[in-house]
Amino acid sequence: MVIHNMNILEEYILSKPSNQNILDIFDGEWSSKLPEKYGLHTRPGTASLFEDARIAWLEEVFGPVSGLDILELGPLEGGHSYMLQERGANSVTSIEANTRAFLKCLCIKEVLSLNKVKFMLGDFSSYLEETDTVYDLVFASGVLYHMPNPVLLLKNISKVTSKLFLWTHYYDKDIVDANADLANKFSGMKSIRVDGENYALAEQHYNEALGWSGFCGGGKPTSMWMTKDSLIAALNDFGFTQLTFGFDGKDHPNGPAMAICASK
Repeated sequence: MVIHNMNILEEYILSKPSNQNILDIFDGEWSSKLPEKYGLHTRPGTASLFEDARIAWLEEVFGPVSGLDILELGPLEGGHSYMLQERGANSVTSIEANTRAFLKCLCIKEVLSLNKVKFMLGDFSSYLEETDTVYDLVFASGVLYHMPNPVLLLKNISKVTSKLFLWTHYYDKDIVDANADLANKFSGMKSIRVDGENYALAEQHYNEALGWSGFCGGGKPTSMWMTKDSLIAALNDFGFTQLTFGFDGKDHPNGPAMAICASK
């Protein structure tokens, strides 16, 4: 096969081996930054997902993750995977659908020796529909609002665990309408019916974000954001009746967001 417009020799690294060489494969595409103690750079990454206060809060609510078997949905670049291993998780099964994000996770696995983490490439919704494995905890940070049917995802999560950590954006019409950048992304309210119950959501459009190679959204041009009320109702309907809320940021630049520790 002939590959046009590509000089294969440019793909070779001619300097001595280093962890920075590994990370530079995706130079310009990183969203998160590594802890300073490693002396490594992931450009232009700014998000502190390798030193995330939300995981410390998770342990305040649920207790230590040490010894737990955890299912992680959408690891992005492995930051939370790293933190869960550092805190003693017995195993982290981490499923990523974005091929470039998955490869970045493998880079991080090599650089930071994530021997307790198994990264899998594919759709975690399909996995949840078919698996009979039960996990001590499902960790779902930054994924629910990327789903075409987030209600169904919550239902399927409820089949495999009694404890869920969730961080997600949610739809608040007043907040969205007051921000022109956010308002431009939404096209009105809709309803999804699951198991005889209706849940209110708003359709979100990725727009120009789809043009960036470091894009870390869902696999379709649009997704559905749940309202806070519909999110709480769905969690309760699927057995998660004990809810603890944190990090409720109505002023988040990308839209209102919150963290929830939910248990049965």
